[in-house]
Amino acid sequence: MTLKRIVVMIILGLVVSCQYRQSEGERDLRIRNIEGGLLPFNQGSQGDGAEPGKTFTLAERMAEYKIPGVSIALIDDGRVAWAKGYGSRMAGQDAPVDTGALFEAASTTKMLTAAAALRFVDQGRLDLDRDVNTYLRSWRVPDNALTREHAVTLRLLLTHRAGLNGPEGGFSWDDDTVPTLVQVLKGEPPAGNKPAVVQTAPGGDWRYSNFGYVVIQLLLEDVAGKPFPQIVHETIFKPLAMESSTLAYPLEPPLDAKEALPHDAEGKTSAAVLHPTAVAQGGLITTPSDLARFAVELMHAYQGKSSRLLSQAMARLMFQKEMDLDPNLLGFPMGEGLGVFLQGTGRGLSFLHPGDNFPGASCWLVGFPALGKGAVIMTNGAKGNLLAMELLSAIAREYRWPER
Repeated sequence: MTLKRIVVMIILGLVVSCQYRQSEGERDLRIRNIEGGLLPFNQGSQGDGAEPGKTFTLAERMAEYKIPGVSIALIDDGRVAWAKGYGSRMAGQDAPVDTGALFEAASTTKMLTAAAALRFVDQGRLDLDRDVNTYLRSWRVPDNALTREHAVTLRLLLTHRAGLNGPEGGFSWDDDTVPTLVQVLKGEPPAGNKPAVVQTAPGGDWRYSNFGYVVIQLLLEDVAGKPFPQIVHETIFKPLAMESSTLAYPLEPPLDAKEALPHDAEGKTSAAVLHPTAVAQGGLITTPSDLARFAVELMHAYQGKSSRLLSQAMARLMFQKEMDLDPNLLGFPMGEGLGVFLQGTGRGLSFLHPGDNFPGASCWLVGFPALGKGAVIMTNGAKGNLLAMELLSAIAREYRWPER
């Protein structure tokens, strides 16, 4: 190698090194701006006496909401740009939240369930608009006058328009005996919930239903002949290197040592309340970084850059609005896609899904598929959704996201 070439390589190396340091410095500045630039959600209604326009630090808002731990992953330029944890996995304990801490995804789990189901549609194993009873083997959606008018389909289940009950009162079970998924759907002991029934006309009004996603879980299991956690592992977790994600609870070593336990509205540590068999509606435990990898894959599919999970056509169908929702639902105009909430159009289109588990865990995933931007925020506090809204607002300002 000539002396001239060596000098050129050294200069190029210095340039790359300087660019990296500048990029790293810009990233750190942005993080500091977010950490110190929170505005109270619905300022003036939270009773904290905040002055209009006054910003607060993340630590101050965590204390206000009695949230011990928060973890964030930021997506920019179609990649996970950074991730950071704050606070503690257990209040009053030396258990810091790092990027490997595991949180409950709650209803954000439904996005993964939807993606797994749409993969089956991509493969020709399911039809979005066919009566799901033609596929179900272990249990059938009970027939009644409403289902004779319009069958329950996968599209309707994904969009909460199948007319199924909640169930009201949620899921419960005998602690000494684990119910099967069929027992849950039938409402039979040891399951303590009411049975899944169609109560309003399928294809009619939007009615949020956890039961709808439990039906999807059984549908995939009956078609694949495999447990749902195995299906998700093979189709999503393994291909996307989501190594800190599981649908099994209680956690086993080494994941159990990373669990961020839930906390109630007063900041008191509680045991997780996760159903042992019905998991498709809210049983995912993961990290923001893993969820961000999932979101990035959906963005790449939407852009036609990857088909590891979904084809471009299927990803675009997932992010196509099926109906408009009541703007009072989350406080802003929103639509329903196939397993996701939607806002905006064109390059400003965003997909999102919040999650909230009793007694105190929250998750927010937001992504802009055409722009390759987004964020995942997870907390172990009952008021985590309020904090997440403040963080998302700060992130949107810092990274110049399109306005809602």
